[in-house]
Amino acid sequence: MFRTKRSVLVRRLWRSRAPGGGGEEEEEEAAAAAEAGAVAAAAEARAHVCGGGRGCCCPGKAGRGGRASAGAEAELKALTHAVLKRLKERQLEGLLHAVESRGGARTPCLLLPAKADSRLGQHWYPLPVLLCKVFRWPDLRHCSEVKRLCGCESYGKAHPELVCCNPHHLSRLCELESPPPPYSRYPMDFLKPTDCPDSVPSSTETGGTNCLAPGGLSDSQVLQEPGDRSHWCVVAYWEEKTRVGRLYSVQEPSLDIFYDLPQGNGFCLGQLNSDNKSQLVQKVRSKIGYGIQLTKEVDGVWVYNRSSYPIFIKSATLDNPDSRTLLVHKVFPGFSIKAFDYEKAYSLQRPNDHEFMQQPWTGFTVQISFVKGWGQCYTRQFISSCPCWLEVIFNNR
Repeated sequence: MFRTKRSVLVRRLWRSRAPGGGGEEEEEEAAAAAEAGAVAAAAEARAHVCGGGRGCCCPGKAGRGGRASAGAEAELKALTHAVLKRLKERQLEGLLHAVESRGGARTPCLLLPAKADSRLGQHWYPLPVLLCKVFRWPDLRHCSEVKRLCGCESYGKAHPELVCCNPHHLSRLCELESPPPPYSRYPMDFLKPTDCPDSVPSSTETGGTNCLAPGGLSDSQVLQEPGDRSHWCVVAYWEEKTRVGRLYSVQEPSLDIFYDLPQGNGFCLGQLNSDNKSQLVQKVRSKIGYGIQLTKEVDGVWVYNRSSYPIFIKSATLDNPDSRTLLVHKVFPGFSIKAFDYEKAYSLQRPNDHEFMQQPWTGFTVQISFVKGWGQCYTRQFISSCPCWLEVIFNNR
């Protein structure tokens, strides 16, 4: 019996569905626990870092069960096939390209009726949520758990007649934990303006000063002429304590930062010449893959983890303004987090103090490490010991 092209596409899509759980995230968790040094510490780290949402801004393995039962699997397959068979051949090809490239390729929106829902078990799911459950996150339950990426046609539209159902045009939304684990906190003293009296400055291409503060925390400072709005941030890439390449100035609202991306256009770390011969650095560099997407939106700056491994973020605006410590947030693959909030940053500057207008302030800096985290549950206490990491310095003019 001959199969039509549409039926072949549907079968390929079903074979490309997301696994039930585990995979590379389990391996990274085990590696992070091993770095903690002991089995007991590993269990504690697992409980803190990814235990049911506590100590981690997005659910880890605890929220990702195994493959569904045979009955549930059959029901999901029948529903998915029914939805896919309503699509046109060109739509099926675009969806398959998005799924098989894991979001690495630029694929068009999959516009379907916004009011169309599908019933799975006792629940009704909007089509975007259903396709995300099938192809990305089997544990997804509600549309409030996802965030639409700014490059999607449905971005910012409140009640469209057609909504994009391309699962790689959405990201999983991080929810900040409460209370945070104490081992991943840092003193807020590092946020105070400083002239770096105890550090060694090095010149940067922007004419500012890059200070390595005591303890290994970098305190990048970019001085600009008043009224200079040529860019909204600059990005520095570091390997341990050495900055690699020039500062990357960002003018466009969205920037891809990656090592290897099939259709990448942005800050390619794979093209930078590095003198670092460390095997760990080389290994982590190769795992950056699709990297992250940095986007300036109406409510702040968002970071979307496009890679296959977790990233770690520290930002002054992710914490309670009254807190004297900073939390390092672990962000899993496929998740987005609002890494920077301009209003909070300005409020933390002490507006009555006119001195902050004359000097840079570290609250406008976000630090991001790839694959390897830092803190008391790791052998790396400071981000300057991480193999590969970024510093994003925002323009506060």
